[in-house]
Amino acid sequence: MKYTAAPAELAHHIVPGTHLATPRRGFVHHGLYVGNGRVIHYRGFDRLLRRHPVQEVSLNTFAAGRSVAVLAAAPSQDHAAVAIARARLRIGEDRYRLWSNNCEHFAEWCLHGVSRSLQVEAHRARWQRPLAWMRRALRAVFGDSGSTPGLAA
Repeated sequence: MKYTAAPAELAHHIVPGTHLATPRRGFVHHGLYVGNGRVIHYRGFDRLLRRHPVQEVSLNTFAAGRSVAVLAAAPSQDHAAVAIARARLRIGEDRYRLWSNNCEHFAEWCLHGVSRSLQVEAHRARWQRPLAWMRRALRAVFGDSGSTPGLAA
């Protein structure tokens, strides 16, 4: 993270097309700054695990009382305009998926045209090693017939 500050301080230092992040309990929430103190983000799940759509909110609402970090700004005004247009096209979309279409996937897609979540990739990588060990252990016990259900390589 390049710069972290309270939302009121940060609003004077960021430009439209900036990828923002703010900490939550157990994860980092992402959004795209679109100017005039507004952020478009995939709201995701609430405390009752209800899913919410992509929405445009104030920087303070996005921060939810926490600091906000600047991850990256669009490299040019033209690039920022494209990113913001992409974000606005998806306002109201309600297809949030924690592992494949979350707030970080959304922000990365807006800025780079590629839906990606480094948080999801890191989480999956943490589980790859123990799962690989478990597959090897089961193959050692049951043989490598390829018929162990649910344990695709």
